[in-house]
Amino acid sequence: MVHVQHDYCPKVERTCRRTEYNKPNHLRLCHSFTPGSTRCLAPRVKLDFCIDKYEYPNREGAHPPWMVSWYDAEATCRGLGKRTCWDDEWVAACEGPDETPFPYGWDRDNTRCNIDNTWIDPHLKAAYSSAPQTALRELSRLDQSVPSGSMKGCVSGYGVYDLTGNLDEWVTRAERNDHEKSAWAGLKGGAWGHVRNACRPMTTSHPPEFKYYFITFRCCKDPKGMPPFVPPGATPPPAVAPADRAPIPQPINPPGPSKQKVRPENRGR
Repeated sequence: MVHVQHDYCPKVERTCRRTEYNKPNHLRLCHSFTPGSTRCLAPRVKLDFCIDKYEYPNREGAHPPWMVSWYDAEATCRGLGKRTCWDDEWVAACEGPDETPFPYGWDRDNTRCNIDNTWIDPHLKAAYSSAPQTALRELSRLDQSVPSGSMKGCVSGYGVYDLTGNLDEWVTRAERNDHEKSAWAGLKGGAWGHVRNACRPMTTSHPPEFKYYFITFRCCKDPKGMPPFVPPGATPPPAVAPADRAPIPQPINPPGPSKQKVRPENRGR
């Protein structure tokens, strides 16, 4: 794991130099920020935590699990004496000591991280099938991931890999809203497509039990001797019994990243 100590800013403002409205996903993406334009708009919070260097199972070259819920992630992390990361911790590890909007800098770059791959239309009935081989064939057909840590440029200033792109990652939200479907859960980093592949954005439209073909997680942990961390004003998530609930998949001839990358003027979907 990587030990991170950071005076984290919960709310920042940056100057965006080039934007795109991603109509299929109803997202406004910033492709380029003015270097050094980060302004902190809230009191900083001292963070001291450990975070997995790679997506679970935290092993270079491994294939992260897919089709896991927040409950699966929390149970699996607890089984290792860890926990899911708070979103503040995840962002701090992603932005690095220089607080950049992308782990690698100020400009979106699909040569650094596994993002902007062309869309493959999923057959969701097969992906969610209770027949293991049927599900595996479909999940393999959709799999555009890369082995953990294989894109050496996709690393933050703190030395944490694949935080944006590859697979989406479950986190626990510091600002919880029980009126939203996601309640205490959130998804960070985006997956391998042309979506919100920056450090700050978070998806909050899926409930904690949601599973999907490009969702995974990584674990965090409090440093030895420190009490369990809860961000100021946050509510701890529900307790989940420790268990191994994230088997590592063995895809069958997955396509991997697409040779052609999606560009703003050609969104591919």
